[in-house]
Amino acid sequence: MLPETVIFILLFLIGYLVSQFLYKRSNKIGLKKQITSLPRWASQSKPILGGVTFYFVLLAGLFISVAWLSDEYNFLNEFNIILFFSVTIGFIMGLADDLLNTSPYFKFIVQFVIALGFILSGYYINFFNSLLLNYLTTIIWVVGIMNSINMLDNMDAITTSVSLAIISGITFISIITGNFEYGIIPYVILPALVAFLNVNWHPSKMYMGDNGSQLLGALLAGTGIFFVWNHNFSPSVNKIDTVLAIAFMFILPLTDTTTVTINRLLKGVSPFKGDRNHTTHNLVYAGLKEQTVAIIFIIISFFSTAISVAILTKMWTPSNLARFLLLTFVLVVFLALYINTKIKHHENKNA
Repeated sequence: MLPETVIFILLFLIGYLVSQFLYKRSNKIGLKKQITSLPRWASQSKPILGGVTFYFVLLAGLFISVAWLSDEYNFLNEFNIILFFSVTIGFIMGLADDLLNTSPYFKFIVQFVIALGFILSGYYINFFNSLLLNYLTTIIWVVGIMNSINMLDNMDAITTSVSLAIISGITFISIITGNFEYGIIPYVILPALVAFLNVNWHPSKMYMGDNGSQLLGALLAGTGIFFVWNHNFSPSVNKIDTVLAIAFMFILPLTDTTTVTINRLLKGVSPFKGDRNHTTHNLVYAGLKEQTVAIIFIIISFFSTAISVAILTKMWTPSNLARFLLLTFVLVVFLALYINTKIKHHENKNA
């Protein structure tokens, strides 16, 4: 059995044991969501320790990987270092929000600092001819993805499963292109997500919390820049296909965030004010069970991520007709989920 496979299994067991330990000890740990004034989808009495699980497995995974595979891979490269610190800052910021109910401005400043860290270290989006435009796009991307992953965490297993699909795709890209040493952080997070699903699937025993969603948001933003936007491993991917790959890999976080933002602004409400009007909620209002919504999101996420990976690794170069069909798929998914939020479902009257 390959060492990488053994490490994955070992980290899954660690993640499973840690999540079970935290769940059983949650009453003594006492980390529960403090916000009670805003409308929420479900009870906030459950522990919110997903990020603690992820971060513990991350540390264990990096220690084991460096100790075991350092002769074969250079895990201590500059990208992994900046990504590790970004994920750590995201985790601490989310944990502070869970404990202290920090303001949206504090979170924005921290997210801006993370984006600035990527820019100063040279790992910014390199898509436009204008350096300033690349910098601005990087800031918007990092802040946007961190907030979208946080906003998507509005129902059992949604953010966990969607993040699992995206991170699986990024990890696969790093392996198939021979850049595994740059994909070690998403790789060691994968088994933690799989293990966490055991306590996060509906009806959940534990919530992810901002400590989890901000950690994942920083991870997805950083790896999204390196592996998706800049595709350092395959520079021959053209810009049209790059945009399609981005749209496909992040289709659900971007769709949900865009939908929620539009609807809240139309109502004259701050986009950062929580409610029960996300795309996931409205699918339940339409008559689907929460487990069914999670399964639908899993299917869409893994399918769209697979398409993105095929494009980015040059396993498939879409024709112009294929590009048109891919764009149509993205628009259909967005419009279907958005239009459903505008339908006055019976259950939605008080949302």
